Amino acid sequence: MINPRIAKREVTLHILKTFGIHTNKRLGQNFLIDEQVVDRIVGAAEVGAADTVLEIGPGIGTLTQALAETGARVVAVELDRRLVEVLAKTLAGYENVKVVHGDILKLNIREEVTAPSFKVVANLPYYITTPIVMGLLEQRLPVERLVTMVQKEVAERMVAPPGGKDYGALSVAVQYYTRPEVAFLVPSGAFLPPPAVESAVIRCMVRKEPPVTIRSEKTFFRVVKAAFAQRRKTLANALKAGGIPAQDLPEILAAAGIDGTRRGETLALAEFAAIADAWDDKKR
Repeated sequence: MINPRIAKREVTLHILKTFGIHTNKRLGQNFLIDEQVVDRIVGAAEVGAADTVLEIGPGIGTLTQALAETGARVVAVELDRRLVEVLAKTLAGYENVKVVHGDILKLNIREEVTAPSFKVVANLPYYITTPIVMGLLEQRLPVERLVTMVQKEVAERMVAPPGGKDYGALSVAVQYYTRPEVAFLVPSGAFLPPPAVESAVIRCMVRKEPPVTIRSEKTFFRVVKAAFAQRRKTLANALKAGGIPAQDLPEILAAAGIDGTRRGETLALAEFAAIADAWDDKKR
């Protein structure tokens, strides 16, 4: 350990006081002060010396420090310029860490992380969790796994099976790209300040191939979006509202073997794929 362990309440308070840092609610800043939680996140990612890690939102370096201690190369992307200056001090001596000031949603990640494959580890601001996770997955980056701290309700939606209220477009998308699982729950007392919501660490193993074969991802996700856009509607009515011509819908659903009176939340990925392929066939 090169520097004092940041993941302690007294050390975190000292750093915040020294640099005059106040948590920014707009940026969703809550600092981890539980060493055990930090170590469990690193363990869930199975980070070792041979790995490259992209960390999003390092804050004052709490998780970054633990990642660096494994010997892995860490690229930490921080949006708050004040915290970039703090990181230069708190991570001094860790030559295997590169801090990048930027917005992860706009950053050219392939330029910053040049390894043939890498892992993503993050304590994400809850207000922007979904755009960040989906942005990383949709870019088809060479990511092996994502291990992220998210709001408990979001984690439940990511892993939800068909048939329940938690199952939605996010569930389908995350399960299309990855094999997600909730690693563990995190109490609010592990943060400074404590968030008003419960938290969970979710581990998403990125698939080499999707679990379903489809002709067009664009059509697939258009069907998924339409099916969940108005959850109270039957699938047939939701798909009509989503752009499938009413005159073509009976033939498309029949070809897919799907009952149009069902609700979108009852469909598995393979059933969404069947509808998407049938629609593409009809358009051809």
